Amino acid sequence: MKKRITAILMAALMLTGILAGCGAPAEQGDESTPAESSSPAAKTNEITVGIANDLAESLDPHAAGSSAGTREVMFNVFEGLMKPTPEGELVPAVAESVAVSEDQLTYTFTLREGVKYHNGENVTAEDVVYSIERCSTPDEAGIIAEPALGIIEKIEALDEHSVALTLSHPDGEFLNYMTAAIVPADYTEQATAPVGTGPFRFVSRAAQDSIVLEKFDEYWGEPAYLDKVTFKIIENADSMVLSQQSGAIDFCNHLPTVQAAQLGDEFQIVEGAMALVQALYINNKVAPFDNELVRQALCYGTDRQQIIDLAFDGYGTIVGSSMYPALSRYFDETLVDIYPYDVEKAKELLAEAGYPDGFNMTITVPSNYPQHVDTAQVIANQYKEIGINVELKPVEWATWVSEVYKGRDFQATITGLDAHTMTARAMLERFQSEHGKNFVNYESKEYDRLISEAMAAADDAKRTELYNQAQRDMAENAANVYIQAPADLVAVRKGLEGVRFYPIYALDMAGLHWAE
Repeated sequence: MKKRITAILMAALMLTGILAGCGAPAEQGDESTPAESSSPAAKTNEITVGIANDLAESLDPHAAGSSAGTREVMFNVFEGLMKPTPEGELVPAVAESVAVSEDQLTYTFTLREGVKYHNGENVTAEDVVYSIERCSTPDEAGIIAEPALGIIEKIEALDEHSVALTLSHPDGEFLNYMTAAIVPADYTEQATAPVGTGPFRFVSRAAQDSIVLEKFDEYWGEPAYLDKVTFKIIENADSMVLSQQSGAIDFCNHLPTVQAAQLGDEFQIVEGAMALVQALYINNKVAPFDNELVRQALCYGTDRQQIIDLAFDGYGTIVGSSMYPALSRYFDETLVDIYPYDVEKAKELLAEAGYPDGFNMTITVPSNYPQHVDTAQVIANQYKEIGINVELKPVEWATWVSEVYKGRDFQATITGLDAHTMTARAMLERFQSEHGKNFVNYESKEYDRLISEAMAAADDAKRTELYNQAQRDMAENAANVYIQAPADLVAVRKGLEGVRFYPIYALDMAGLHWAE
């Protein structure tokens, strides 16, 4: 999947405006020999990170509407009883240990002594009870329940340093949801001045401009190296490159390939895999896409490898379902080839569906993500071969969220969906018929049954099998046109070391440091 297109083809694509970007989080790449950095940040032990979008309006970790980008940044501020590692394991964080009863119904967490919030207060068992109750049965405006926590029947503080949770039935994925942020029970300003236990503390925010974090000196674990991290919001990809070239930006992930090639010797590019699935997401309730034959025709008419080659310079991994390879236990490779590129098959299906001459369609795409715009452009060219005329409708991110994701007022869109925990449920539950996040309006009684049974399954192997069957249901019904798990190109100013990546969206600043 790392094929490079030729210089001649790249030049042609740049002339036609097809090629403009790539995107996504990554794995640690090979570190080049550190160079002496001329960045002012290196002398003051701080960095500036370029990000493409402002964070969600509320920074409360339990609030509705927190975007993947918000979770990336606030990963440095908040922690749960457990936390993920770059290797995809779960380890204790605010908790020092956890004991699970023989019947797998009671989880007893022993809290780590001396864990402090950024306001100087100690974490208490009452805070843990408050935090978990808050994001499982919310009673305040703006807070939404985490469905996976609905199986908690009882939560109690046993003493100052231990908390017990009793479940209605066993759930092998339950510990993954104990990464939910632990926050102080008596603090009411989380939306605008968040307080957590992470290695960095929140300092300030200027809307549509920047977010500033500083090292938390009383952090319980391995301290951060950097004293200060400023996240600078730069929505235009070209402006991001200019900021890097000028020395204003030291680190940027999700970088388009063309922009990465423009950075020069002051930066090293680290490559990894994005923890999401990029697809042509289809509104299954809007004609003609309410016809399964039409959706299947779109699948056969999509040359995914060409998309990766043209729009991503050969970086990326083809997928065939709503699951990315980093969640390896749930990734079904047999679904990758369920719809091989076949123009004639696509035309046959369109004729069978009553569209022998094709039709017109609109792909709404968030304009601030060049990788999605580029994908839409390639798809539009491909669909001409099967008689479908595509109009691209670029919109601002806020409009996309309002009209497409929340309002479901669209025909098709290009975006990427991620998991907020390392579970199949986080990727697949949203497509149940009545789920509030099912923006593609997928309806399948069989899918609903499989997901419900998987979430209730006590046996780990059985649960995995059910999730995999559910993925096949969506693939065979062509719910969406699945394209790839994109690669992530991360630009790091030379002299800056310690990049770490995760199988979920996390922008970990704690390990970054300037070379001596």
